[in-house]
Amino acid sequence: MSAAAPPSRDSLFRPNRERNRRNELIVKSIFGVFAFVSVLTTLGIVFTLIFETYEFFKEVPIVRFLTETRWTPLFPSAQFGIIVLLSGTFLTTFIAILVAVPLGLLSAICLSEYATPRLRNILKPALELIAGVPSVVFGYFALLFVTPFLQTLIPALQGFNTLSAGIVLGIAITPLVASLSEDAIFAVPSSMREGAYALGATKRETILSVVLPAALSGIVASIVLAVSRAVGETMIVAIAAGLTPNLTINPLEPAQTMTSFIVQVSLGDTPTGSLAYKTIFAVGMTLFLLTLVLNIFSYWFVRRFQEKYE
Repeated sequence: MSAAAPPSRDSLFRPNRERNRRNELIVKSIFGVFAFVSVLTTLGIVFTLIFETYEFFKEVPIVRFLTETRWTPLFPSAQFGIIVLLSGTFLTTFIAILVAVPLGLLSAICLSEYATPRLRNILKPALELIAGVPSVVFGYFALLFVTPFLQTLIPALQGFNTLSAGIVLGIAITPLVASLSEDAIFAVPSSMREGAYALGATKRETILSVVLPAALSGIVASIVLAVSRAVGETMIVAIAAGLTPNLTINPLEPAQTMTSFIVQVSLGDTPTGSLAYKTIFAVGMTLFLLTLVLNIFSYWFVRRFQEKYE
């Protein structure tokens, strides 16, 4: 039995171009289908919100939606003042940002500028683990631990309140600010730090005057992303802040956010197609537009102030 002929010298350096083109076409087609499904899903969500919101505003004038000061869509004498839900959403988000920005930014500076590489490799994954904790766990942590603790310091604090909800929400979004800000700070070239040191600047002066301004676009992007996460959070505010639609700026009182109202109606016995059911989509559209504005601002700010280094 004769042995197979060895491959010729030319065949070793002549790849099968036809097979490569066919494989590339298959891969492009698969990726294109995935991208197309993502686009269709987004369009489906947007058109559903638009259609149902239009049906809602056929029954409730948009002037009432924007100007009324009570939110009672499930009561016989229904009122539809979205400002009530917006106030609860903004209040909890504001408290969360007051907690998350200092904690996250200081953590990012510590990890990037002060921690050794070994310590950074340990602390950063540990910090990011907080982002993996289910939000319902954070909610009960706020209700059963943070609120009783704060009540020993603030006797007027009610059982459901926006203060504890905002504090725990801030802890939950801290990893977003810390991780993305640390990446932005770490990406600043070492030559900029060395130049500041050569001019006689201390480490603190270098961080405040050179590193942070150079990483500003990334830091702002992380904060805006954290704000979007806080605005869209559901279980923490639903459990800790309560489901009472209350137009207030007092963090010691309960309040209802847009997401917690959607949860309240979605889990109830509201008939499909009723006016109360349609309020879900009106609130969802408001939430969608709010996060869209935040994302557009983040994109514009990053493009406007992004620093490029060689």
